[in-house]
Amino acid sequence: MPAAPRSSGKAMAAAAVVVTMLLSTAAVAAAQHDYGDALHKCILFFEGQRSGRLPPDQRVRWRRDSGLHDGAAAGVDLTGGYYDAGDNVKFGFPMAFTATLMSWGLIDFGRSFGPHKEEARKAVRWATDYLMKATARPNTVYVQVGDAFRDHSCWERPEDMDTPRTVYRVDPSHPGSDVAAETAAALAAASIVFRDSDPAYSKRLLDRAVAVFEFADKHRGPYSSSLHAAVCPCYCDYSGYQDELLWGAAWLHKASRRREYREYIKRNEVVLGASEAINEFGWDNKHAGINVLISKEVLMGKDEYFQSFRVNADNFICTLLPGISNHPQIQYSPGGLLFKVGSSNMQHVTQLSFLLLAYSNYLSHAGGRVSCGSSPAQLRRVAKRQVDYILGDNPLRMSYMVGYGARFPRRIHHRASSIPSVAAHPARIGCKAGAAYYASPAPNPNLLVGAVVGGPTDASDAFPDARAVFQQSEPTTYINAPLMGLLAYFSAHPNPADSGGD
Repeated sequence: MPAAPRSSGKAMAAAAVVVTMLLSTAAVAAAQHDYGDALHKCILFFEGQRSGRLPPDQRVRWRRDSGLHDGAAAGVDLTGGYYDAGDNVKFGFPMAFTATLMSWGLIDFGRSFGPHKEEARKAVRWATDYLMKATARPNTVYVQVGDAFRDHSCWERPEDMDTPRTVYRVDPSHPGSDVAAETAAALAAASIVFRDSDPAYSKRLLDRAVAVFEFADKHRGPYSSSLHAAVCPCYCDYSGYQDELLWGAAWLHKASRRREYREYIKRNEVVLGASEAINEFGWDNKHAGINVLISKEVLMGKDEYFQSFRVNADNFICTLLPGISNHPQIQYSPGGLLFKVGSSNMQHVTQLSFLLLAYSNYLSHAGGRVSCGSSPAQLRRVAKRQVDYILGDNPLRMSYMVGYGARFPRRIHHRASSIPSVAAHPARIGCKAGAAYYASPAPNPNLLVGAVVGGPTDASDAFPDARAVFQQSEPTTYINAPLMGLLAYFSAHPNPADSGGD
């Protein structure tokens, strides 16, 4: 990644101009959004993704119990957790990342959640309860339930699924440092979330995180090698496992304050590539997130030991501002949407916007700016512009969140949403029988309220609202997870010029 320009009067002026230009790209005048309503719906989406036995307070009523025998064939209880997207497989890697990001939002912006804080914690706990089951056996992490290839050959409701619920795990003979360390990160981050509201649960989460991280570090290797046929290409880890080890250690340091994790991070900073591929952040690549997370220690005056991470984070933030570094992998559409070439672009939008907001928060407390000159308020404006684009301030005047606004995607790539519910159609709908619903041009019969779809994937700001175009029409848990923190912050601070953190 190219280094950010040195700070100067010209650079600072250029940064201000760039942000102003970015904010002026909206094709329509920005509306005053109800961020609190969007937050409520963003959290509600996770109830539509639940697997297992649904609780009495389930609000997404068109869903029913599913996957009640998950893990039984392997002699372990793996019921619960989340389906990651529009299919019926439980992938542990993105589920753990989802839990980590939901927790990070609550940790940094908890007060801004207001009346939605408890439902947000419940969303985290639905994931962590499952991850605790998946790590109950020492030196073992159950990382997937369901045969992805067989599942993807069907279009059926989770309540009807009859494809193999094959269980996959990593262990000392079949290492998976990436998925295990991400799981440790999720448990450690959640332990902070529950520290005050449920201290006993918080301690169990942290104790398990310590054990799972020790396993990940001791038995090194990518799970994509151990379980290639099962996890690739869906959630193959292309960036390697090194970033997850640093990420897991960073969260364990934050949760436990143990010196051993501080030393681990510094000792392995170069070996595990802390400064590599920092233009990325997502379920596969944690480098940018590592540097932003650890930089808080420096900016809050707690640990100059990590100064190099702050430099990395500064450089990363500058790559997100068009005209500053002109990084080829990060671009903006004419309508103002950040996009990276590939599919499911909204995952990049929400994840990178969250890092912008988190870093602006740390800078605000420290009274600082990024090295290329932008102020914390300017970073918040860029993040808010992305949130507003999602909610409808875009050339199509369409919200990309189902159920928010007057116009939103109606034909999302999601099995349960697109097939009549059990209440409406009690008889089983088999594997191939669901194909008629997949091919239908009719809107989905069930609204998966709060789901944010993949959205525009290039510079055209176009969206077909077609079930078959899964790259644009499929929602995922890891699109919504960082959006929770963003929406919470802007519900409490609708004016990005506000000085403050949470």
